[in-house]
Amino acid sequence: MKINKINFEGKFAKLPGADYAVGIIAKMNNYEFKIVKFKGDFIWHSHEDTDETFIVLDGTLIMNFRDRTVEINKSEMIVIPKGVEHKPSSVNGYKVLLIEPEDTPNTGNVKSDVTIKKIGWV
Repeated sequence: MKINKINFEGKFAKLPGADYAVGIIAKMNNYEFKIVKFKGDFIWHSHEDTDETFIVLDGTLIMNFRDRTVEINKSEMIVIPKGVEHKPSSVNGYKVLLIEPEDTPNTGNVKSDVTIKKIGWV
């Protein structure tokens, strides 16, 4: 196994130009490290079996909960506990490092047109 460093900007450059794109960049035990770029409103969803961590690398992520909204800026992070319904959004877009167990559905317990069946490596 060859051990290499990972450059976030280089990996983001390989994602498609759409307002929403995600790719796996590393794996540790059964956890995947995914990069996500997003602009707009995602869907309400939850992950019943796992927490997930969002680390903002660029932009501003607005994490909506049913009872409040939290703004997460560059160099900040948020951990969403399992079972908590949430909806990420951003007016101007964000880039995040997302950490969660492998094969975690991007839309959790909800199936929609933004559900990705299999997230690929970049």
